[in-house]
Amino acid sequence: MSDILRLDHVSYAYPGGRPVLRDVSLAVTAGRSIGLVGQSGSGKSTILKLLLGLMRPQTGDVLFDGARLDLSDRQMMRTYRKSVQAVFQDPYASLDPRQKVQAIVSEPLRALGIGGDRRAMVVAALRSVGLDGDILDRYPAAFSGGQRQRIAIARAIVAGPRVVLADEAVSALDLTTKVRVVDLFRDLARKTTLLFVSHDLGVVASLCDEIVILEGGRIVETGPTRAVLAAPAHAYTQQLLASVPRLPDFLAGASSP
Repeated sequence: MSDILRLDHVSYAYPGGRPVLRDVSLAVTAGRSIGLVGQSGSGKSTILKLLLGLMRPQTGDVLFDGARLDLSDRQMMRTYRKSVQAVFQDPYASLDPRQKVQAIVSEPLRALGIGGDRRAMVVAALRSVGLDGDILDRYPAAFSGGQRQRIAIARAIVAGPRVVLADEAVSALDLTTKVRVVDLFRDLARKTTLLFVSHDLGVVASLCDEIVILEGGRIVETGPTRAVLAAPAHAYTQQLLASVPRLPDFLAGASSP
């Protein structure tokens, strides 16, 4: 399997501040679900911004299919935007309340100039996240938080991206809704490549094949999720693990042959 995205020895500091990322290398491999875990201030959001092409690293490179991501190359960025889409944390803030569902979900199709029957594409995306196609003319205010996040996921997948980046995408939801949306992400991870950014070790444990632990702008541990959580080598990973009251049952046998 090949790497679709890669951070190669990336460092970044905001103006007037200490370094947020320090020599970070991270691979997003095709067909894998990867959990990026760390507490607030660890650098998760900065990594996401770099992977979304919203800013450039100060040292190192962001690579897309092995080539350096050039934010000034319009053709490359057009391909990149089609290939990489995101789902954000707050479903109440990420959907424009002035737009109907049809306009919200079809926005990537319009922005990328993707032709064809856009209405049918939107309906198919909505149905894939468990929503009926008859909601196209309704506004976000008509939906619960969980339904809004499903709409946001439909928007992220409507153009058929190769990678979905999820930024704390279930942290704003109540427990029951969170479980249902995690199930939806699990289904999505079977069909595409997923990078799931979270502070919630339990969610990542239940969802991701691989885990990356970030502390103070550095990657301190990485590997298969079951192996890392069954026998964490770094003190910070051990600290995170100790703060989770109960992890999924499959971890109990993770270290068994």
